Amino acid sequence: MLEKLKAAAMAGTPSHVGMYIDGVWLAESNAARVEVENPATGAVVATVPDGTADHAQASLDAAAKAQPAWAAIPAPERGRLVGLLADAIRDNSDVLARIVVAEQGKPLNQAQGEIGATETFLRYAAESGRRIEGDIIPSDAANEEIWIRRVPYGVVVGLTAWNYPAALTARKLGPALVAGNTFVLKAHEFTPLSGLAIAALAERVGIPAGVFNVVTGTGRAVGQALVESPRSDLVTMTGSTRAGREIYAAGALRIKPLRLELGGKAPFIVMEDADIDRAVESALTARYTNCGQICTCNERMYLHRAIADEFIQKFVARSRALTIGDPLENPDIGPKISGPEITKIADIVRRSTEAGAETLLEGGRLGDGAYAKGHWYAPTILLAKDNAVPAMREEIFGPVVPIVIVDDFEEALALANDSDFGLSAYVYTGSLKRLMRLTDGLNFGEIYFNRTNGELIQGFHSGWGQSGIGGEDGKYGLDGYFQKKTLYVNWS
Repeated sequence: MLEKLKAAAMAGTPSHVGMYIDGVWLAESNAARVEVENPATGAVVATVPDGTADHAQASLDAAAKAQPAWAAIPAPERGRLVGLLADAIRDNSDVLARIVVAEQGKPLNQAQGEIGATETFLRYAAESGRRIEGDIIPSDAANEEIWIRRVPYGVVVGLTAWNYPAALTARKLGPALVAGNTFVLKAHEFTPLSGLAIAALAERVGIPAGVFNVVTGTGRAVGQALVESPRSDLVTMTGSTRAGREIYAAGALRIKPLRLELGGKAPFIVMEDADIDRAVESALTARYTNCGQICTCNERMYLHRAIADEFIQKFVARSRALTIGDPLENPDIGPKISGPEITKIADIVRRSTEAGAETLLEGGRLGDGAYAKGHWYAPTILLAKDNAVPAMREEIFGPVVPIVIVDDFEEALALANDSDFGLSAYVYTGSLKRLMRLTDGLNFGEIYFNRTNGELIQGFHSGWGQSGIGGEDGKYGLDGYFQKKTLYVNWS
Protein backbone atom coordinates (compact mmCIF):
# COMPACT_ATOMS: atom_id res chain seq x y z
CA MET A 1 0.00 0.00 0.00
CA LEU A 2 2.82 2.41 0.78
CA GLU A 3 4.15 1.89 -2.76
CA LYS A 4 0.80 2.91 -4.24
CA LEU A 5 0.78 6.05 -2.12
CA LYS A 6 4.38 6.75 -3.08
CA ALA A 7 3.45 6.47 -6.76
CA ALA A 8 0.61 8.95 -6.32
CA ALA A 9 2.82 11.47 -4.52
CA MET A 10 6.07 11.16 -6.45
CA ALA A 11 5.17 9.94 -9.93
CA GLY A 12 1.89 11.77 -10.34
CA THR A 13 0.11 8.50 -11.10
CA PRO A 14 -3.39 8.52 -9.58
CA SER A 15 -3.83 5.55 -7.23
CA HIS A 16 -7.03 3.90 -6.08
CA VAL A 17 -6.40 3.32 -2.39
CA GLY A 18 -8.48 1.32 0.08
CA MET A 19 -9.45 1.62 3.72
CA TYR A 20 -7.66 -0.31 6.46
CA ILE A 21 -9.99 -2.25 8.77
CA ASP A 22 -9.05 -5.18 11.03
CA GLY A 23 -5.69 -5.61 9.31
CA VAL A 24 -7.22 -5.83 5.82
CA TRP A 25 -6.99 -3.30 2.97
CA LEU A 26 -10.47 -2.90 1.53
CA ALA A 27 -10.26 -1.66 -2.05
CA GLU A 28 -14.04 -1.32 -2.44
CA SER A 29 -13.49 -0.86 -6.16
CA ASN A 30 -17.21 -0.80 -6.93
CA ALA A 31 -18.07 1.70 -4.20
CA ALA A 32 -18.37 5.46 -4.58
CA ARG A 33 -15.01 7.14 -4.26
CA VAL A 34 -13.62 10.46 -3.04
CA GLU A 35 -11.03 12.23 -5.17
CA VAL A 36 -7.94 13.57 -3.41
CA GLU A 37 -6.80 16.77 -5.11
CA ASN A 38 -3.34 18.34 -5.22
CA PRO A 39 -3.98 21.94 -4.04
CA ALA A 40 -1.09 23.29 -6.12
CA THR A 41 -2.22 21.85 -9.45
CA GLY A 42 -5.84 20.82 -9.09
CA ALA A 43 -4.89 17.34 -10.34
CA VAL A 44 -6.36 14.21 -8.76
CA VAL A 45 -3.53 12.29 -7.07
CA ALA A 46 -5.62 9.44 -5.65
CA THR A 47 -9.10 8.22 -4.88
CA VAL A 48 -10.31 6.59 -1.68
CA PRO A 49 -13.59 4.84 -0.86
CA ASP A 50 -16.43 7.07 0.23
CA GLY A 51 -17.12 5.07 3.35
CA THR A 52 -20.51 4.35 4.84
CA ALA A 53 -21.95 3.85 8.29
CA ASP A 54 -21.40 0.12 7.78
CA HIS A 55 -17.67 0.71 7.27
CA ALA A 56 -17.60 2.85 10.41
CA GLN A 57 -19.30 0.12 12.41
CA ALA A 58 -16.98 -2.56 11.03
CA SER A 59 -13.94 -0.56 12.11
CA LEU A 60 -15.36 -0.06 15.60
CA ASP A 61 -16.21 -3.74 15.90
CA ALA A 62 -12.66 -4.65 14.91
CA ALA A 63 -11.20 -2.20 17.41
CA ALA A 64 -13.48 -3.44 20.20
CA LYS A 65 -12.53 -7.06 19.47
CA ALA A 66 -8.80 -6.26 19.55
CA GLN A 67 -8.83 -4.00 22.59
CA PRO A 68 -8.79 -6.48 25.53
CA ALA A 69 -5.76 -8.34 24.16
CA TRP A 70 -3.99 -5.06 23.35
CA ALA A 71 -4.63 -3.69 26.86
CA ALA A 72 -3.32 -6.92 28.36
CA ILE A 73 0.08 -6.33 26.77
CA PRO A 74 2.37 -4.62 29.32
CA ALA A 75 2.52 -0.88 28.72
CA PRO A 76 6.30 -0.86 28.06
CA GLU A 77 5.76 -3.42 25.29
CA ARG A 78 2.95 -1.33 23.79
CA GLY A 79 5.39 1.55 23.94
CA ARG A 80 8.05 -0.52 22.17
CA LEU A 81 5.67 -1.21 19.27
CA VAL A 82 4.75 2.47 19.01
CA GLY A 83 8.49 3.20 19.06
CA LEU A 84 8.96 0.86 16.11
CA LEU A 85 6.31 2.86 14.27
CA ALA A 86 8.27 6.03 15.06
CA ASP A 87 11.36 4.35 13.59
CA ALA A 88 9.43 3.49 10.44
CA ILE A 89 8.23 7.10 10.13
CA ARG A 90 11.84 8.27 10.35
CA ASP A 91 13.06 5.72 7.81
CA ASN A 92 10.33 6.68 5.31
CA SER A 93 10.30 10.40 6.00
CA ASP A 94 10.95 11.52 2.42
CA VAL A 95 8.06 9.50 1.00
CA LEU A 96 5.74 10.65 3.77
CA ALA A 97 6.70 14.30 3.29
CA ARG A 98 5.94 14.08 -0.41
CA ILE A 99 2.57 12.50 0.34
CA VAL A 100 1.80 15.48 2.59
CA VAL A 101 2.84 17.91 -0.17
CA ALA A 102 0.71 16.10 -2.75
CA GLU A 103 -2.50 16.07 -0.73
CA GLN A 104 -2.14 19.16 1.49
CA GLY A 105 0.09 21.56 -0.46
CA LYS A 106 2.53 22.85 2.15
CA PRO A 107 6.11 23.51 0.97
CA LEU A 108 8.34 20.44 1.04
CA ASN A 109 10.60 21.74 3.81
CA GLN A 110 7.54 22.38 5.97
CA ALA A 111 6.18 18.93 5.13
CA GLN A 112 9.50 17.45 6.23
CA GLY A 113 9.10 19.34 9.48
CA GLU A 114 5.62 17.86 9.87
CA ILE A 115 6.95 14.33 9.43
CA GLY A 116 9.65 15.08 12.00
CA ALA A 117 6.88 16.12 14.39
CA THR A 118 4.97 12.95 13.53
CA GLU A 119 7.95 10.86 14.64
CA THR A 120 8.36 12.99 17.78
CA PHE A 121 4.73 12.55 18.85
CA LEU A 122 5.06 8.78 18.53
CA ARG A 123 8.48 8.71 20.20
CA TYR A 124 7.27 10.65 23.24
CA ALA A 125 4.23 8.40 23.57
CA ALA A 126 6.41 5.30 23.29
CA GLU A 127 8.66 6.53 26.10
CA SER A 128 5.58 7.09 28.27
CA GLY A 129 4.90 3.37 28.48
CA ARG A 130 7.01 3.27 31.67
CA ARG A 131 5.43 6.39 33.17
CA ILE A 132 1.83 5.28 33.68
CA GLU A 133 1.18 5.74 37.37
CA GLY A 134 -1.72 5.48 39.80
CA ASP A 135 -2.16 6.51 43.42
CA ILE A 136 -2.55 4.83 46.79
CA ILE A 137 -4.32 7.07 49.28
CA PRO A 138 -4.81 6.46 53.02
CA SER A 139 -8.35 5.64 54.06
CA ASP A 140 -10.27 6.86 57.09
CA ALA A 141 -10.87 3.21 58.01
CA ALA A 142 -8.42 0.78 59.59
CA ASN A 143 -6.93 -1.90 57.35
CA GLU A 144 -8.01 -0.11 54.19
CA GLU A 145 -6.44 1.79 51.31
CA ILE A 146 -7.84 3.67 48.36
CA TRP A 147 -6.32 2.68 45.02
CA ILE A 148 -6.78 4.90 41.99
CA ARG A 149 -5.80 3.26 38.72
CA ARG A 150 -5.48 4.73 35.25
CA VAL A 151 -7.17 2.40 32.79
CA PRO A 152 -7.90 2.73 29.05
CA TYR A 153 -11.27 3.91 27.79
CA GLY A 154 -11.47 1.15 25.19
CA VAL A 155 -12.04 2.27 21.60
CA VAL A 156 -10.86 5.77 20.71
CA VAL A 157 -12.10 7.54 17.59
CA GLY A 158 -9.73 10.12 16.12
CA LEU A 159 -11.03 12.78 13.74
CA THR A 160 -8.24 14.85 12.20
CA ALA A 161 -8.07 18.12 10.29
CA TRP A 162 -6.52 18.61 6.85
CA ASN A 163 -3.84 21.13 7.78
CA TYR A 164 -1.41 18.65 9.44
CA PRO A 165 -2.69 15.23 8.36
CA ALA A 166 0.30 13.14 9.47
CA ALA A 167 1.22 14.96 12.67
CA LEU A 168 -2.33 15.16 13.98
CA THR A 169 -2.78 11.44 13.42
CA ALA A 170 0.35 10.64 15.43
CA ARG A 171 -0.51 13.18 18.12
CA LYS A 172 -3.63 11.19 18.96
CA LEU A 173 -2.63 7.68 17.94
CA GLY A 174 0.55 7.39 20.02
CA PRO A 175 -0.84 8.18 23.47
CA ALA A 176 -4.09 6.35 22.78
CA LEU A 177 -2.26 3.11 21.95
CA VAL A 178 0.27 3.34 24.78
CA ALA A 179 -2.61 3.88 27.22
CA GLY A 180 -4.11 0.55 26.09
CA ASN A 181 -6.85 1.81 23.81
CA THR A 182 -7.44 0.75 20.23
CA PHE A 183 -7.90 3.41 17.58
CA VAL A 184 -10.14 4.22 14.63
CA LEU A 185 -8.97 7.11 12.47
CA LYS A 186 -11.34 9.06 10.28
CA ALA A 187 -8.96 11.29 8.31
CA HIS A 188 -10.31 14.39 6.61
CA GLU A 189 -11.54 13.66 3.11
CA PHE A 190 -9.14 16.28 1.68
CA THR A 191 -6.08 14.53 3.15
CA PRO A 192 -6.63 10.82 3.84
CA LEU A 193 -3.38 9.55 2.32
CA SER A 194 -1.06 10.40 5.24
CA GLY A 195 -3.15 8.43 7.71
CA LEU A 196 -3.29 5.47 5.34
CA ALA A 197 0.49 5.61 4.92
CA ILE A 198 0.96 5.53 8.70
CA ALA A 199 -1.40 2.54 8.86
CA ALA A 200 0.70 0.74 6.23
CA LEU A 201 3.79 1.29 8.38
CA ALA A 202 1.94 0.20 11.54
CA GLU A 203 1.06 -3.04 9.79
CA ARG A 204 4.68 -3.45 8.70
CA VAL A 205 6.11 -3.09 12.25
CA GLY A 206 3.68 -5.61 13.75
CA ILE A 207 0.93 -3.61 15.44
CA PRO A 208 -1.85 -6.23 15.62
CA ALA A 209 -4.90 -6.25 13.38
CA GLY A 210 -7.78 -4.17 14.71
CA VAL A 211 -5.60 -2.03 16.96
CA PHE A 212 -5.34 0.75 14.37
CA ASN A 213 -8.02 1.17 11.70
CA VAL A 214 -8.51 3.87 9.07
CA VAL A 215 -11.87 4.71 7.51
CA THR A 216 -12.16 7.14 4.61
CA GLY A 217 -15.11 9.19 3.41
CA THR A 218 -17.04 12.30 4.27
CA GLY A 219 -17.36 13.59 7.80
CA ARG A 220 -21.11 13.69 7.96
CA ALA A 221 -21.61 10.08 6.90
CA VAL A 222 -18.69 8.27 8.49
CA GLY A 223 -17.80 10.71 11.25
CA GLN A 224 -21.28 10.90 12.66
CA ALA A 225 -21.60 7.11 12.70
CA LEU A 226 -18.30 6.80 14.56
CA VAL A 227 -19.24 9.40 17.17
CA GLU A 228 -22.79 8.15 17.80
CA SER A 229 -22.01 4.44 17.96
CA PRO A 230 -22.10 2.76 21.39
CA ARG A 231 -18.87 1.01 20.34
CA SER A 232 -16.77 4.19 20.54
CA ASP A 233 -15.71 5.09 24.08
CA LEU A 234 -13.78 8.35 23.57
CA VAL A 235 -13.72 10.81 20.67
CA THR A 236 -10.75 13.09 20.03
CA MET A 237 -11.08 15.63 17.25
CA THR A 238 -9.04 18.47 15.75
CA GLY A 239 -10.94 20.76 13.43
CA SER A 240 -13.21 23.75 13.13
CA THR A 241 -15.44 25.08 15.90
CA ARG A 242 -18.45 24.40 13.66
CA ALA A 243 -17.49 20.73 13.35
CA GLY A 244 -16.78 20.60 17.08
CA ARG A 245 -20.30 21.77 17.88
CA GLU A 246 -21.74 19.03 15.65
CA ILE A 247 -19.62 16.36 17.34
CA TYR A 248 -20.54 17.71 20.76
CA ALA A 249 -24.21 17.33 19.87
CA ALA A 250 -23.74 13.89 18.30
CA GLY A 251 -21.97 12.58 21.40
CA ALA A 252 -24.48 14.02 23.84
CA LEU A 253 -26.99 11.16 23.59
CA ARG A 254 -24.51 8.73 25.14
CA ILE A 255 -22.69 11.31 27.32
CA LYS A 256 -19.57 10.45 25.34
CA PRO A 257 -16.19 11.77 26.59
CA LEU A 258 -14.81 14.26 24.09
CA ARG A 259 -11.49 15.99 23.47
CA LEU A 260 -11.98 18.83 21.01
CA GLU A 261 -9.16 21.04 19.70
CA LEU A 262 -11.01 23.64 17.66
CA GLY A 263 -10.54 27.01 16.00
CA GLY A 264 -8.37 29.89 17.10
CA LYS A 265 -8.11 33.64 16.70
CA ALA A 266 -4.70 34.27 18.21
CA PRO A 267 -3.90 37.88 19.16
CA PHE A 268 -0.33 39.10 18.55
CA ILE A 269 0.48 41.95 20.96
CA VAL A 270 3.57 44.12 20.48
CA MET A 271 4.37 46.76 23.09
CA GLU A 272 6.61 49.83 22.85
CA ASP A 273 9.49 48.14 24.71
CA ALA A 274 9.61 45.07 22.45
CA ASP A 275 12.46 44.00 20.20
CA ILE A 276 10.74 45.15 16.98
CA ASP A 277 12.83 43.21 14.47
CA ARG A 278 12.41 40.01 16.45
CA ALA A 279 8.67 40.60 16.77
CA VAL A 280 8.32 41.24 13.02
CA GLU A 281 10.04 37.97 12.13
CA SER A 282 7.94 36.10 14.66
CA ALA A 283 4.75 37.67 13.30
CA LEU A 284 5.71 36.57 9.78
CA THR A 285 6.36 33.00 10.82
CA ALA A 286 3.23 32.84 12.95
CA ARG A 287 1.02 34.19 10.17
CA TYR A 288 2.32 32.70 6.93
CA THR A 289 3.65 29.22 7.79
CA ASN A 290 1.51 26.60 6.01
CA CYS A 291 -0.23 29.48 4.19
CA GLY A 292 -1.68 30.59 7.54
CA GLN A 293 -3.49 27.28 7.99
CA ILE A 294 -2.60 26.64 11.63
CA CYS A 295 -4.99 26.99 14.55
CA THR A 296 -2.29 28.81 16.54
CA CYS A 297 -1.51 31.29 13.74
CA ASN A 298 -1.17 35.04 14.28
CA GLU A 299 -4.75 35.99 13.37
CA ARG A 300 -4.92 39.61 14.60
CA MET A 301 -2.29 42.09 15.75
CA TYR A 302 -2.42 44.79 18.42
CA LEU A 303 0.47 47.26 18.12
CA HIS A 304 1.38 49.97 20.62
CA ARG A 305 1.00 53.38 19.01
CA ALA A 306 4.62 54.34 19.77
CA ILE A 307 6.03 51.58 17.56
CA ALA A 308 3.14 50.94 15.17
CA ASP A 309 4.55 52.87 12.19
CA GLU A 310 7.96 51.19 12.39
CA PHE A 311 6.48 47.73 12.86
CA ILE A 312 3.96 48.12 10.03
CA GLN A 313 6.60 49.42 7.61
CA LYS A 314 8.89 46.46 8.30
CA PHE A 315 6.10 43.88 8.40
CA VAL A 316 4.54 45.02 5.12
CA ALA A 317 7.95 45.05 3.38
CA ARG A 318 8.78 41.55 4.61
CA SER A 319 5.32 40.25 3.69
CA ARG A 320 5.57 41.70 0.18
CA ALA A 321 8.91 39.95 -0.35
CA LEU A 322 7.65 36.45 0.48
CA THR A 323 7.73 33.92 -2.35
CA ILE A 324 4.63 31.99 -3.45
CA GLY A 325 4.76 28.93 -5.68
CA ASP A 326 5.40 25.25 -6.31
CA PRO A 327 5.62 23.50 -2.91
CA LEU A 328 8.38 21.22 -4.16
CA GLU A 329 10.61 24.27 -4.70
CA ASN A 330 10.28 25.37 -1.05
CA PRO A 331 8.63 28.78 -1.42
CA ASP A 332 7.66 30.76 1.65
CA ILE A 333 3.97 30.18 0.93
CA GLY A 334 2.25 27.33 -0.88
CA PRO A 335 -1.36 26.99 -2.00
CA LYS A 336 -4.50 27.04 0.09
CA ILE A 337 -6.20 23.69 0.52
CA SER A 338 -9.25 24.32 -1.69
CA GLY A 339 -11.26 26.76 -3.77
CA PRO A 340 -14.00 27.24 -1.15
CA GLU A 341 -11.31 28.20 1.39
CA ILE A 342 -10.07 30.91 -1.00
CA THR A 343 -13.62 32.19 -1.41
CA LYS A 344 -14.07 32.30 2.37
CA ILE A 345 -10.94 34.40 2.85
CA ALA A 346 -11.83 36.79 0.02
CA ASP A 347 -15.28 37.29 1.56
CA ILE A 348 -13.81 38.16 4.98
CA VAL A 349 -11.49 40.72 3.37
CA ARG A 350 -14.30 42.23 1.31
CA ARG A 351 -16.62 42.59 4.30
CA SER A 352 -13.82 44.03 6.41
CA THR A 353 -12.91 46.73 3.89
CA GLU A 354 -16.59 47.57 3.47
CA ALA A 355 -16.69 47.98 7.27
CA GLY A 356 -13.86 50.54 7.10
CA ALA A 357 -10.61 48.57 7.27
CA GLU A 358 -7.75 50.10 5.29
CA THR A 359 -5.72 47.87 2.97
CA LEU A 360 -1.99 48.18 3.74
CA LEU A 361 -0.94 45.32 1.45
CA GLU A 362 -3.30 44.15 -1.25
CA GLY A 363 -2.49 40.57 -2.11
CA GLY A 364 -5.61 38.55 -2.70
CA ARG A 365 -6.59 35.74 -5.00
CA LEU A 366 -4.06 34.67 -7.64
CA GLY A 367 -5.36 32.95 -10.77
CA ASP A 368 -3.25 33.84 -13.78
CA GLY A 369 -0.03 32.53 -15.33
CA ALA A 370 1.76 30.18 -12.95
CA TYR A 371 -1.26 30.37 -10.65
CA ALA A 372 -3.90 29.41 -13.24
CA LYS A 373 -4.21 25.98 -11.62
CA GLY A 374 -4.53 25.28 -7.93
CA HIS A 375 -5.63 27.55 -5.09
CA TRP A 376 -3.49 30.62 -4.41
CA TYR A 377 -3.81 33.67 -2.19
CA ALA A 378 -1.14 36.33 -1.62
CA PRO A 379 -0.43 38.03 1.74
CA THR A 380 -2.93 40.74 2.61
CA ILE A 381 -2.64 43.21 5.50
CA LEU A 382 -5.48 45.34 6.84
CA LEU A 383 -5.56 48.23 9.33
CA ALA A 384 -8.77 48.33 11.36
CA LYS A 385 -10.03 51.00 13.72
CA ASP A 386 -11.48 48.56 16.24
CA ASN A 387 -12.36 44.95 17.00
CA ALA A 388 -15.67 45.03 15.17
CA VAL A 389 -14.59 44.28 11.58
CA PRO A 390 -15.00 40.64 10.45
CA ALA A 391 -11.24 40.08 10.03
CA MET A 392 -10.73 40.81 13.74
CA ARG A 393 -13.46 38.42 14.84
CA GLU A 394 -13.68 35.48 12.42
CA GLU A 395 -11.01 32.82 12.02
CA ILE A 396 -9.29 33.53 8.68
CA PHE A 397 -7.00 30.48 8.40
CA GLY A 398 -5.04 32.03 5.57
CA PRO A 399 -2.39 34.67 4.71
CA VAL A 400 -4.43 37.69 5.80
CA VAL A 401 -3.74 39.64 8.98
CA PRO A 402 -5.63 42.63 10.43
CA ILE A 403 -4.02 45.22 12.73
CA VAL A 404 -5.44 47.50 15.42
CA ILE A 405 -3.32 50.22 17.08
CA VAL A 406 -3.61 50.49 20.87
CA ASP A 407 -2.51 53.06 23.44
CA ASP A 408 -1.44 50.80 26.31
CA PHE A 409 -1.08 47.24 27.55
CA GLU A 410 -4.43 47.11 29.31
CA GLU A 411 -6.24 48.08 26.12
CA ALA A 412 -4.37 45.35 24.25
CA LEU A 413 -5.38 42.75 26.85
CA ALA A 414 -9.01 43.83 26.77
CA LEU A 415 -9.19 43.66 22.97
CA ALA A 416 -7.36 40.32 22.89
CA ASN A 417 -9.87 38.84 25.35
CA ASP A 418 -12.79 40.23 23.33
CA SER A 419 -13.18 37.01 21.36
CA ASP A 420 -15.08 33.73 21.50
CA PHE A 421 -11.80 31.88 20.91
CA GLY A 422 -9.14 31.10 23.50
CA LEU A 423 -6.49 28.85 22.02
CA SER A 424 -3.20 30.73 21.59
CA ALA A 425 -1.85 34.25 22.06
CA TYR A 426 1.45 36.09 21.53
CA VAL A 427 2.94 38.93 23.55
CA TYR A 428 6.15 40.85 22.84
CA THR A 429 7.35 43.09 25.65
CA GLY A 430 10.48 43.51 27.75
CA SER A 431 8.50 43.99 30.96
CA LEU A 432 8.45 41.24 33.58
CA LYS A 433 5.60 43.12 35.28
CA ARG A 434 3.52 42.81 32.13
CA LEU A 435 4.38 39.12 31.92
CA MET A 436 3.01 38.60 35.40
CA ARG A 437 -0.06 40.66 34.54
CA LEU A 438 -0.90 38.58 31.48
CA THR A 439 -0.49 35.23 33.26
CA ASP A 440 -3.82 35.93 34.95
CA GLY A 441 -5.22 38.56 32.59
CA LEU A 442 -4.96 36.90 29.17
CA ASN A 443 -7.68 34.26 28.74
CA PHE A 444 -6.02 31.72 26.46
CA GLY A 445 -4.86 28.17 27.02
CA GLU A 446 -1.46 28.72 25.42
CA ILE A 447 0.60 31.94 25.46
CA TYR A 448 3.84 32.58 23.57
CA PHE A 449 5.89 35.22 25.38
CA ASN A 450 8.64 36.78 23.25
CA ARG A 451 8.68 33.77 20.89
CA THR A 452 6.91 32.57 17.79
CA ASN A 453 4.50 29.66 17.54
CA GLY A 454 5.36 25.98 17.78
CA GLU A 455 4.25 24.10 20.87
CA LEU A 456 6.58 21.48 22.34
CA ILE A 457 5.79 17.83 22.97
CA GLN A 458 6.31 18.09 26.74
CA GLY A 459 3.95 21.06 27.06
CA PHE A 460 0.14 21.04 26.99
CA HIS A 461 -1.80 22.31 24.00
CA SER A 462 -5.33 23.25 25.07
CA GLY A 463 -8.00 25.74 24.17
CA TRP A 464 -10.45 27.75 26.20
CA GLY A 465 -13.94 28.89 25.24
CA GLN A 466 -14.94 28.12 21.65
CA SER A 467 -11.45 26.73 21.03
CA GLY A 468 -12.31 23.41 22.61
CA ILE A 469 -12.15 21.12 25.61
CA GLY A 470 -9.40 18.77 26.72
CA GLY A 471 -5.95 19.08 25.22
CA GLU A 472 -2.94 17.31 23.75
CA ASP A 473 0.75 16.67 24.49
CA GLY A 474 2.88 16.02 27.53
CA LYS A 475 1.80 14.21 30.65
CA TYR A 476 -1.52 16.06 30.76
CA GLY A 477 -2.31 15.10 27.19
CA LEU A 478 -1.46 11.45 27.86
CA ASP A 479 -3.69 11.49 30.93
CA GLY A 480 -6.67 12.34 28.73
CA TYR A 481 -6.54 8.87 27.16
CA PHE A 482 -7.13 7.19 30.54
CA GLN A 483 -10.17 7.00 32.73
CA LYS A 484 -9.82 6.55 36.48
CA LYS A 485 -10.93 3.51 38.45
CA THR A 486 -11.08 3.83 42.25
CA LEU A 487 -10.88 0.75 44.49
CA TYR A 488 -11.53 0.76 48.23
CA VAL A 489 -9.42 -2.18 49.39
CA ASN A 490 -10.24 -3.47 52.89
CA TRP A 491 -8.39 -6.43 54.37
CA SER A 492 -9.95 -6.50 57.86
